[in-house]
Amino acid sequence: MEIQGRIKLIGETKEYGANGFRKREIVITTEEQYPQHILVEFIQDKTDLLNAYEIGQEVKISINLKGREWVNPQGETKYFNSIQGWRIEQLQNEEGAADLPPVPPMEAFEPVNDLNKDDHDDLPF
Repeated sequence: MEIQGRIKLIGETKEYGANGFRKREIVITTEEQYPQHILVEFIQDKTDLLNAYEIGQEVKISINLKGREWVNPQGETKYFNSIQGWRIEQLQNEEGAADLPPVPPMEAFEPVNDLNKDDHDDLPF
């Protein structure tokens, strides 16, 4: 699955437990009629993927939905969901088009009025 939106927050990498489990969170805001703020977790070596991104960038994140069951000390069963990212890429925006030369406005072109109907096919074959 994939989600896309604008980066709202990038958290610091946090380490848990004696085994060195690493987790880093990112929040993206979707751009739809009712924008959603979605928290995505990157774990272990995937935490480094977020180093190349900044708040405000528009991105697409490939995700897996994870769910788990937990029984609390009182014997009640609880369920938890998480969204885990495994790839992130920047979406092209208007700034990406800056590498292309500008296109002149339509008024800059002269209309062609002297077309000869016999000369319209100039292909060599």
